[in-house]
Amino acid sequence: MNLDDAQIMKRVQGGQLPLFDELVLRYQESLIRVARSKLGEAAWAEDVVQEAFLAAFAARATYDCRFSFRTWLWTILLNLCRRQLKQQSRRPRPVSDPAMNSAAIAGVVERANHETGLSLLLASEQTQLLTQYLNELPEAQADALRLRFFGELKFDEIARTMNCSLNGAKMRVRNGLLKLAHLIRVREGDTQ
Repeated sequence: MNLDDAQIMKRVQGGQLPLFDELVLRYQESLIRVARSKLGEAAWAEDVVQEAFLAAFAARATYDCRFSFRTWLWTILLNLCRRQLKQQSRRPRPVSDPAMNSAAIAGVVERANHETGLSLLLASEQTQLLTQYLNELPEAQADALRLRFFGELKFDEIARTMNCSLNGAKMRVRNGLLKLAHLIRVREGDTQ
């Protein structure tokens, strides 16, 4: 059965509850990548992703199939990540998550062809630096970058998820990339 998200949700709303598992399988990996990047810890990310799916399932009757399930789910995830960060703000926030491997930043950091100890170490170091840099950006820009590169959302999906215009989504990604490049240049000692 090859149904799109809206068709699955319509059937779930009609009582075919086990079909929701298909949506979990479709989105779990990318949601975890974004949540790990935003929260910095694997356990928090996994908990928030589970909570996002539970919230979407619990609110299934309110979902309007004329709109994108994908952006609805991403909106739920970002809101839950913000709530988690507020709850954890009294605890020290890790700069990076050692459990987050280079596969989590596919499209941003290229992985070596052969997984040698050195290539894995370099990829892990790049992941830690990228997570640190994203945490230094304004939240809207960092989230837009996470959605674009970790979540693989299109600009119109980012706009709907972040409740901004299409141009606003593009500008958040563009400005985030520019600030990210600036941070990298400053850290490497090249301020030109």
